[in-house]
Amino acid sequence: MGAHYAGRKEKIKTPTVHEIATLVDGRIEGNENTPVIGIAPIDQAREGFLAFIAQAKYDSHLQSSPAAAIFVRPDSPPSKQTCLIRVDNPYLAFVRVAREIFAIGEPQRYGVHSSAQIAETAQIASGLSIGVNSTIEEDTVIGEQCTIGNNSTISKAAHLGKGCQIANNVHIAHGVILGDEVIVQSGAVIGSDGFGYVKDGDIYYKIPHLGTVILEDKVEIGANVTIDRGTFGETRLKKGTKLDNLIHIAHNVIIGENTVIAAQSGISGSTEIGESVIIAGQVGFVGHIKIGARTTFCAQAGVTKSIPAGKIVSGYPAKDHARAKREEAVIRQGPELLKRVRKIEKFLKKNVADFDGE
Repeated sequence: MGAHYAGRKEKIKTPTVHEIATLVDGRIEGNENTPVIGIAPIDQAREGFLAFIAQAKYDSHLQSSPAAAIFVRPDSPPSKQTCLIRVDNPYLAFVRVAREIFAIGEPQRYGVHSSAQIAETAQIASGLSIGVNSTIEEDTVIGEQCTIGNNSTISKAAHLGKGCQIANNVHIAHGVILGDEVIVQSGAVIGSDGFGYVKDGDIYYKIPHLGTVILEDKVEIGANVTIDRGTFGETRLKKGTKLDNLIHIAHNVIIGENTVIAAQSGISGSTEIGESVIIAGQVGFVGHIKIGARTTFCAQAGVTKSIPAGKIVSGYPAKDHARAKREEAVIRQGPELLKRVRKIEKFLKKNVADFDGE
């Protein structure tokens, strides 16, 4: 298949501990010339692999792991078993090496596959990769170094910034705007019509959705996510926002910078989410509410009203997490409390002449 691409470049390299430590400003304890052939969690690392230990409770692996090298904290104990690289944040260092040195997933392809369909009016920058059977429609603009996988569609007048990564089977609808370095995983649909109708009697008439979706720089969209276009305005995800798989974002939703949303959550139309919000899995939001910055939503929360900034909420309807835990504790005591009440009632009926239990 590689022969069908206009050019192909693969990075083949076996880095040494010295090269890895240089990338992350790490301090080496051991043989800096040790080669590293792969990466893995500490409990799965084999000979020649790089691992990391971020928490002290895993330090016992330092004396038994066959790994070639391990990222550790500045205060981690020494090891006679393996080479150590001391850094302030071992997990962050490990992630950076994974991104910048080791190829993750399929090899990067460069060029345009012969089966790709590209409209004459499309504006295509240099360094582009377009996969098998993908379609680039009229008046699209695609920035430098973008990657578009197999069977994906970039629809009419859509705009992709520099360095975007569009996976297989993705649909970017007409007029959608992506900033720089946006990642869209497989199966996502960006810019579908919102769920909007006007009712006349028993008949529902579809509202035309003439707006768009804007994904700002460094937004990441998980697999099988759907984001609806604005009805007449825009749906916008601001810089640095990250979405897990299987999430639905309705029309005219605004999501602030650096917000993260876990799988199977849903946000109804015209809701505004502040910056640096954390939303766990299966959280649901009603429409037309505002969520303050740095708010945290625990899993399966049902959000029925606006929430001020800085709160931690849970439950249905969503409420202050501390209050929700107290209420849950009381509910769990229900069966025991009922037994005690019935025992008291039985005693009173037997010993108090006029007690009728009401």
